[in-house]
Amino acid sequence: MRVLLTSAGLETEEIKACFMDMAGKDMALAKALFIPTAAIDAGAIEVLPKCMNDLLKCGILDENIDVFDLHIGMESEKLRQYDVVYLCGGNTQYLLERINATGFHESLTEYINDGGLVIGVSAGSLIFSNNLENNLGLIDTKLDVHCITGEKRGKLAYPLKKNVRLTNTCALVIRDFPDGVEIIGE
Repeated sequence: MRVLLTSAGLETEEIKACFMDMAGKDMALAKALFIPTAAIDAGAIEVLPKCMNDLLKCGILDENIDVFDLHIGMESEKLRQYDVVYLCGGNTQYLLERINATGFHESLTEYINDGGLVIGVSAGSLIFSNNLENNLGLIDTKLDVHCITGEKRGKLAYPLKKNVRLTNTCALVIRDFPDGVEIIGE
């Protein structure tokens, strides 16, 4: 399992380095699926170029990034051709509705369980927590993003506490349950 949940993406060199390490390959050869679906209001749309730049600044080539807006589902076989799935921020409820309505939740869950790398940004992270009904159920806790103070750096005990808080400069890294869950950054 390789999941990186963030408030603001690859905001620090530490989070960027963690992401690249989790990818485990030459980033110039990596293929990414970029999902901007949650960005349905002006503020979230304005941040999309920064999100795309997260992938580019790691060395993923522009031609290796496919934008997918969840108007239809994607079969597991096709999803597996990507080295990373990047879920942008915006409206969490809308993103979760699109994921569930298109059946993408099944493919994405299978992708994660098969070792696919996922990075969530804000709403793209919240869909994995129990903030909303019909969530993707990856972590059994409430997740708060864009917090002024967040969790302390280090391994997290499992089961997770009822509420995990992330600042814009920290990330929840999930490599395996229950031993591979940690907070990086501050």
